[in-house]
Amino acid sequence: MAQPRQKSSKSLKNKRRANWKLKPLQLAICPQCKHPKMSHRVCPNCGHYAGRTAVSVE
Repeated sequence: MAQPRQKSSKSLKNKRRANWKLKPLQLAICPQCKHPKMSHRVCPNCGHYAGRTAVSVE
């Protein structure tokens, strides 16, 4: 197997591993009920998607 030519320092290793953080959710506003929802998903509050009722919500 191939071996590294030099040992990676702790700072280089930690800088490489520092980019695994989560990004905040990208929320859109539902045009029917003005409730925040994930884009390209059915609204959990009113059940509408693309201008029509996709799921009946009680």
